[in-house]
Amino acid sequence: MLEYKEELKKIALAILIGLAFFALSLSLFTGIQATLLGLIAFLVTLWTNEALPLGVVSLIPILLFPSFSILSTKATAMNYSHPIIYLFLGGFLLAIAVEKTSLHTYIADKILGFFPNTPRGMIFSLTLTAGLLSAILSNTTTTLLLISIALFITDDVKLKMRFALAIAYGASVGGIMTPIGTPPNLILFGIMSDKGMEMIPFFQWMWMVIPLVLGMFVVVSLVLSYKVPNVITHRENKKEALNKQQKKVLYVMGGLILLLLLNAPMKPFWPGLGLSEAGILLGAGLLMFAPPFNILIWNQDAQKVPYQIMFLFGAGFSIAKAFGETGLADAVASYLLVMTDLPPILLLLAVASLITFTTEITSNTALISIMLPVIYAVSEQAGINTTLFMMVATVCASYAFMLPIATAPNAIAMASGAVHVSNMIRYGVILNLVGIGLIVLIAQFFWKTIL
Repeated sequence: MLEYKEELKKIALAILIGLAFFALSLSLFTGIQATLLGLIAFLVTLWTNEALPLGVVSLIPILLFPSFSILSTKATAMNYSHPIIYLFLGGFLLAIAVEKTSLHTYIADKILGFFPNTPRGMIFSLTLTAGLLSAILSNTTTTLLLISIALFITDDVKLKMRFALAIAYGASVGGIMTPIGTPPNLILFGIMSDKGMEMIPFFQWMWMVIPLVLGMFVVVSLVLSYKVPNVITHRENKKEALNKQQKKVLYVMGGLILLLLLNAPMKPFWPGLGLSEAGILLGAGLLMFAPPFNILIWNQDAQKVPYQIMFLFGAGFSIAKAFGETGLADAVASYLLVMTDLPPILLLLAVASLITFTTEITSNTALISIMLPVIYAVSEQAGINTTLFMMVATVCASYAFMLPIATAPNAIAMASGAVHVSNMIRYGVILNLVGIGLIVLIAQFFWKTIL
């Protein structure tokens, strides 16, 4: 009974916050736009306080948007079958196959073996391992797979905390290395597709973000290694060779990488195959069920697909669609246009800081769904580089390190019991500021020359 009361209180709080946002917005926006802001505040609060399961909250827009004349049922539901969602599904099926064959432990052991068996060496190796795995798995999956390693390596409480943060931060840093590494990246691609913008090829994206990722790997490792307790860690090096099942998954992943390379246009030398990347990823994932691979079994393994995350994507795309249809994106953009008088580098700094610190108090997936349509509208009206500013915002949504609610890896590290909020804030604020600085500098002097 007490549980029900607590959940009802959280739902009531979400309703009150939604009504408050609606009332405050009426002085600045039209009735329908204020209603949308109130509904978004209601949804974000439910996502945050977990009064209802994530998947349930993510399906609520299908009920609320038609009820309040924001979007029709069809227009809302269509967003839950967006091509980007199937790109994610294919990537996650591969991740399940990697986990089922224990290929991730083989890869992790190989990477860990490059570093000395000292506290500092372990922090560097865990950060790098989590980051590299997050390039091919989701950062959530990577953190879940590796967090037990961090807790096993040592019995020292302070080291457990640093190791857990190394995995969480490393996964967030590496999650931006590919378009499929973290949900905000996929939302960016979905919105770019909806707006008819030129898509960033898979490997061009990787080429652009690698300097940032490498820089942040070093910074995260150095910050977490500062005054590290000098105790002996224990690690078991395994010498096992790849088994047959692991080799099958590696063959598919190797073929996937080759196909993605051939699919990416490299003008003027190669026009690219022109295939759908969502189709390529989904096809690779479905191969795991087919002979001669037979890695996954539908009745057993399909249950591991995080359908609630797919519904969350649908909710995010629905919110983005509603921002455009109600004119709210243009209305908010009109208030932000005054910022476009700033020099470009200061404007980039303002966007990066706004997204990074706002992400700390809400889901990065929900926030980026809301902000990307606004940034698109501001950029279009001001005539500035739309793709550049949207990419900066997307990366910053993943580079929030201070609070557990900001990103899934942060939440998993906190749930492990090894990390307290005070620890995360102390290290996170430094990494937030360094991340903002690096992103702005790289965007201004590198990305700008490409996009």
